[in-house]
Formats: sequence, structure tokens, C-alpha cells
Amino acid sequence: MTQTEPASSSPAARSEFAADTIVVETGRPQRADGAAVNPPIDLSSTFVSAGDISASPYAYGRFDTPAWTPFEEALGQLEHASLPGLVFGSGLAAISAVISLVPADGTLIIPTHSYQGALASAEQIAGRQNFDLVTVDISDTEAVIAALDRAGHATTGQAATDGTAASAGDTDGTAASASAGAAGSPGMLWIESPTNPMLEVADVPALTAAAKDRGFLVSVDNTFATPLLQTPLDLGVDIVVHSVTKYLAGHSDVVLGAVVTSNGELREALHTERSMRGGIAGPFEVWLALRGLRTLAVRLDRAQANAQAIAERLAAHPAVVETRYPGLPDDPGHARAAAQMNGFGAIISFTVESADKATAIAEAVRLWTPATSLGGVESLIERRRRHPSEPTTVPEGLIRLSVGIENLDDLWADLVAALA
Repeated sequence: MTQTEPASSSPAARSEFAADTIVVETGRPQRADGAAVNPPIDLSSTFVSAGDISASPYAYGRFDTPAWTPFEEALGQLEHASLPGLVFGSGLAAISAVISLVPADGTLIIPTHSYQGALASAEQIAGRQNFDLVTVDISDTEAVIAALDRAGHATTGQAATDGTAASAGDTDGTAASASAGAAGSPGMLWIESPTNPMLEVADVPALTAAAKDRGFLVSVDNTFATPLLQTPLDLGVDIVVHSVTKYLAGHSDVVLGAVVTSNGELREALHTERSMRGGIAGPFEVWLALRGLRTLAVRLDRAQANAQAIAERLAAHPAVVETRYPGLPDDPGHARAAAQMNGFGAIISFTVESADKATAIAEAVRLWTPATSLGGVESLIERRRRHPSEPTTVPEGLIRLSVGIENLDDLWADLVAALA
């Protein structure tokens, strides 16, 4: 099933409006006397259709449903795409669908410090579809370009790290349906910027240009930045991925993902992957995500202001070994972030002397919540190496902060007490 372009009468659909207007106004019902201001929660699993099924915008809820359309329309506009987005049942479902585009005998180049779910999914899919998996320091532009050059001549082998390609395992002859969307491509460059949890910043324009020159697809996980701070499609990227669970929905109450592209063939391949693999979202969860999206701009403004102040204070604290935040002038990623982003986000990583010290800090806080995930209104704290799958290059004493919208002085006082 191919979804028709959703009708939009929202004034925000016009390109002259700013992103913080679009988040509030787009994806609403058409204006008419007595019409609802907000879209309904459409709970139908099937739709009236008697003729040619391909001519119907909606026929069965696994393919498309009006419950998804307002959110997909809104996200497409925010990412400056010419097509609506595609919502998935989780961020990892969206990630896996995109990774499945890598063709057999191709190569996926992915940051060493990526979301651990993305790395695990990439390893599994590489083994199933028989493509090479290469991890690189995404902030090292020359190293990434060298990996792209090597991948152009690589043969299948095992998954490797630090830019060295080797065998990804044997194929069982079953390739994911989405891989047809990348036919003829040598593979894919996967970018996280800033990375999770090290907050390294990639030179997205340079890497995208280099990858496209060599025939690679380019995908960017834009979860940390959101489309308010970074629109990768404007930089030449093919596909943008989001964990909607995080900043877009923003209240830690739904699990969703999304993919955005302006390429019709890629969108159709990803749509097929979603439909055939069943990675679909529930109507109520998508409605909650759209409601959360309405306040993204004000939430992000407050969280980002808090993060800047807290990062500056952590950098000067004697118990802190290192602070990573792109908004700090001496951060290695500051110049790049300033050049290609509209802000620095609300995630901070800082390192203390040991794993025990980091654990003690996470246990001592009273206002910060010790929990995984990020991007909600509440402030979260976590020692990342408590996850066995976190790369060993992440320091044992590294703490990731997802800075929320609480009072700045309250947040800082709680951290200071825990650091003592």
C-alpha cells in the first residue's frame, strides 16, 4: 500500500514559517466551521475498500492508517523532506529497517560510539544479509573517508572495528526486503552526531559529500539534535532516523521511532519493510507523540539553557576529570557543532575517577532520576558502562546526563551534593 500525500490546511505547512511554529501548527485537521482543532485518535484496523486496493489511501492498519498521518506529515515538514515521514513501533525498529537497506556484499560504516542498540542490530543484520560492518571514529573525517575508500574494494568478511573490514558471517540466502532500495550502492555510511554517549561531532557535510561521491547511501540518527537543531537532509543526507521516544515525544511515556527521506524509492522500500516485518506503531502512542511534539521548541530551549550552565559548572568542578558538551568553547566538537547546528542540545557526558565513584553519584542524587533513556522533561543520570554492551572505549567513570526542564539551581545543587 502506498499512502497518498496527506492534505494539510495548516498555515504552518507553508515554508515561510519557523520550525517552532511548525511544531505547534502542522498535522492538524483541515479548517472548517465546527471542526476539531486536534486530530482524533483513529482506532480502526481496517477501512472500506471494494475496488482496486492499490487505489485506496487506507485499506488495512498494518500498511497505513490516518492515526499515523498527522505525525508523519509534521515530522516530514520539520526535517525539510518532500515526503511525509514513516513512524515505527520503536526507535530500534526504525534503525533496523534502515540498516536492512545495506545490500549483500556491501558495507555498513558506523560510529564506534553509536547507540548500543544500533550497533547490536547492525551486527545481527550484517550476519544475516552478509555485508561488512566497519566501525570508525566518526569525528575523524580522514579516517572515515579512508574507510569509505577501503569499503569500495572490500569483500565480505567478519565485522571489524577501528576501520578494518572483515567477514560479517554467512548468509542464509534471506535478505531483508528493504535491501532492494539500495540496489547498486556499495553500502551505507551511518552517522550519529553528536554521538551517544561520547558526544563526538561529525563533519556531516564533508562526510556526506565524500560518501555520496563514492556511491554510498548516508543515514543520520538525529535523535540527540532533533530537527530544531539540525536538518541533515539539507546537508545532502539520504535518510534521517529518530527515536521518537526521546525529544520528539518528550515525556518518557511512549516507545516509538521514525524515518524521514525525500527519496521516493527509499521511502517505498522502508514502507515495505515496516509493513512486512510488522514494526508498526499503535494509534494512541502516535497521538501522544504528536501532542508531545507541540511543546518541543519550548522544552528544548529550557533544557538546552540548563545544559549549557551545568556543563560550564561541571567543567570547573574539581571532582570531574573531563566534561563533554559541544556548547563548551574548548570541546573538541564545538566548532563543527556551531557551524552545522542551531544549538548544542541538552545531553552532557562527564567522567569521574572510577566506576564506583560514578555509581555512587547516580545513587546519591535526589532530584535527578537514575535511569536510562533521555530527552524527557525530567533530568536523568546514568553511568553508561553499567550496560555490558557499551563499547569498552567508553570510560568506566563516564556519566551521561539528560538535562530536563527543572529549575537550574535545584539541579545543580543536587549534583554538587552527589559529587562531594
